[in-house]
Amino acid sequence: MPRLTSPDVRFHASFLAAVREFTETDLDAAALLGEDVGVYARTWEEPEGFAALVDMLLAETERPRRPDWVEMTNLWWAEDDTFLGRLSIRHRLSPYLLEFGGHIGYAVRPGARRRGQATAMLGAALPLCRHLGIDRALVTCDTDNIASRKVIEANGGEFEDQRGGKLRYWIRTGN
Repeated sequence: MPRLTSPDVRFHASFLAAVREFTETDLDAAALLGEDVGVYARTWEEPEGFAALVDMLLAETERPRRPDWVEMTNLWWAEDDTFLGRLSIRHRLSPYLLEFGGHIGYAVRPGARRRGQATAMLGAALPLCRHLGIDRALVTCDTDNIASRKVIEANGGEFEDQRGGKLRYWIRTGN
């Protein structure tokens, strides 16, 4: 059964397979790791480069990489040693995140989509948000991303408004 787990080097082969899936389906691999695609893509094929990526992702819980970023917990959605997707929990909202990014961002590899992975992954993250002191999590999606909108709504997302091409939802993280 899939679960959220910390990034780990044991997912190296399946992570690279996920990146290939993004590329082969003409999807932007940046959805998988954001800005890190450009920095780490040059080295993640090699074990040392992939280990550096994992180390960076784990360190962001303690300190953001840039002054305008917030602390975040990076998790991977995996089953056994198979990487299925990623999820990031931002511990607080910067002005930008309040408008566009929200507390939680996620992506599922193309080969694992349409099987409830994103819905389960977001649901599994909500208790972790609660543990971090986030009573209501802001989750956003592009206005034309029907699949993501359904994932958010399935997890109790309450629509607030639309801003800058994003739909904004609030999800209660506990009772």
